Amino acid sequence: MLRIEIIANQSVEDDIIERIETELPDLEYTILPGVHGKGKSSHKLGNNIWPEENFLLFTYTDEGTAAKIKEIVTAVKTRFPREGISIFGTPAIDL
Repeated sequence: MLRIEIIANQSVEDDIIERIETELPDLEYTILPGVHGKGKSSHKLGNNIWPEENFLLFTYTDEGTAAKIKEIVTAVKTRFPREGISIFGTPAIDL
């Protein structure tokens, strides 16, 4: 089992969710809105100086579904190359 995390600018949240809902309708996930931080090229702090925000989507899934999620994220990154979109995966142990 893998924990998959997508951290991205809130401007692409609907695009990512729509593709996930269409291509993986049974996927269970959690979204944390209003995620603040600093990436390679910009800050997303939700304040007057750095007003943008990110969101975080995470899910626990198998390797095949994780690969499909990566394809979805890659497609959205291709469509919006200037937006910050990252995906990470780590092994997860079901306790």
